[in-house]
Amino acid sequence: MNILDKIVARKKEEVQYRKTKKKIFDLEMSDLFGRKTFSLRQFVLDETRTGIIAEYKRKSPSKGIINDKASVQEVTEAYAQAASGISVLTDTDFFGGKMEDLQSARFNQIPILRKDFMVDEYQIYEAKSIGADVILLIAACLSPLEVKQFASTAKRLGLEVLLEIHNEDELKHICDEVDLVGVNNRNLKTFEVSIQTSLDLINKIPTNKPAVAESGISNVDTIVTLHEAGFSGFLIGENFMKETNPAIAFADFAKKLKTKLV
Repeated sequence: MNILDKIVARKKEEVQYRKTKKKIFDLEMSDLFGRKTFSLRQFVLDETRTGIIAEYKRKSPSKGIINDKASVQEVTEAYAQAASGISVLTDTDFFGGKMEDLQSARFNQIPILRKDFMVDEYQIYEAKSIGADVILLIAACLSPLEVKQFASTAKRLGLEVLLEIHNEDELKHICDEVDLVGVNNRNLKTFEVSIQTSLDLINKIPTNKPAVAESGISNVDTIVTLHEAGFSGFLIGENFMKETNPAIAFADFAKKLKTKLV
């Protein structure tokens, strides 16, 4: 059993337990459930921003603890100054996140992606109830039919969908209900990383679906290369969080990027 299989198996157990504690009706009663959401698609295509989707992540299965000191509020407030979106990990067992992290980041007036392993439509209602604007659907965890069903539920609730693929075979998961397509340069089964994955797939992604490169992005020149190849968004996780002060690290990176993309 690879790490992705372990995460998915644990996630299914976790969701079944949460369903016994809080019904969908209770989630719909949340103060945040009825809020008007921000569009990640619009923010990613906004040329006045960087295209970066900056992530708040405490740890990962491959790296262990990345940063368990920096506060959600301080880091995400810095991200919001120039990022096109914020990604918040809500998986606890493998990434050290929690749904309260996303709620704590909700004061920011830009799109927030709930980064988790979606295996049940219940999680989509959860995402809406905690203030998310976008959900992540990982093709490696879902069938094309499940992606379409989950994405349809998300659209009905006013959420956008970022579909994550890893290889050419997963292109078949792309459907009308998906708003953006992400290419994860990290193989979720081996955790090896190569941006060549993004470069190989960009011309096979429908042009009406803004493309987001994910993982393996640690310098400005890589973003320039990906941008020239056709990517509009760039999800960056560990690069900022591994620094003692992620807020400063992001601000410096964004400043350098703006000079390169002029």
